[in-house]
Amino acid sequence: MPLDDRDGKQSTAVTWARYSQIAFILPAAVVVGLLLGKLLDYWLHTHWLFLVGIIIGAIAGFVDIIRTITRDKS
Repeated sequence: MPLDDRDGKQSTAVTWARYSQIAFILPAAVVVGLLLGKLLDYWLHTHWLFLVGIIIGAIAGFVDIIRTITRDKS
């Protein structure tokens, strides 16, 4: 199965794979932020940095989603 058709369009499988990655970007970024926040909470003996990690992870996930969508539009 070729990745590109003769007119330069991507195959359906490649397009589906790129857009299915969007479903994993945001949850993965939030989980990484949560884990890093919990680790910092443990090291610094605080109880609120996990929230900062979740927020930063969500922002990073949205930024990556926007980059993915705008990259595919051009």
